[in-house]
Amino acid sequence: MKNLKARALQIHKTLLDAFGEPIWRNPLPAIDELVSTILSQNTNDINRDRAFESLRAKFPTWEAVRDAKAGDVIAAIKPAGLANQKGPRIQHVLRAITEERGSLHLDFLAGLPIEEARAWLTKFNGVGPKTAAIVLCFSLNMPAFPVDTHVYRVTGRLGLRPEKMTVEQAHPYLESVFPPETYYAAHLNIIRLGREVCNARKPQCPQCPINKLCEFKDKTK
Repeated sequence: MKNLKARALQIHKTLLDAFGEPIWRNPLPAIDELVSTILSQNTNDINRDRAFESLRAKFPTWEAVRDAKAGDVIAAIKPAGLANQKGPRIQHVLRAITEERGSLHLDFLAGLPIEEARAWLTKFNGVGPKTAAIVLCFSLNMPAFPVDTHVYRVTGRLGLRPEKMTVEQAHPYLESVFPPETYYAAHLNIIRLGREVCNARKPQCPQCPINKLCEFKDKTK
């Protein structure tokens, strides 16, 4: 594990040299990020943002979304796809949070231990490890490492995780591999690498800034 941690840190630093210090976007309030991330499931960033903006344009508050007719919410988020699933899921989560907390403010999570905050979020149906990690990392500046499809693929090719490890298992595992202070930048730069270079079908290995640190290229010879 010690050597693995050293490799992870070297990969992180090499990606920083290649891509720079990434900034995803201005942080959203935690409840906004939670809804946005649910909308992002099985779609791209453009469609997620279109659906999120449509939802906010139609409803002035998250309380209004929570209490709206299901059909109105579904219609507003159609650009994200799977609206018949995501609409009721969003409303269910908003209602469950309100029932437990009395409001839709999630800033209290920042005062909890990370594992307690993660467990609180993932107890809601439709909120998995990735969604929880995104809210914790990007909205609340807590040490969580989100694992999306790009991060999962690239870390597997790099040999930073066991090949047959599930996505769910990869979250705590990669958090143990990368230093907490690198989570934000490492997550974003690995996603960029996955989108621009380490594609699922045709990885551009000769153009990869971490080619020399990768195990995948050896398997393609």
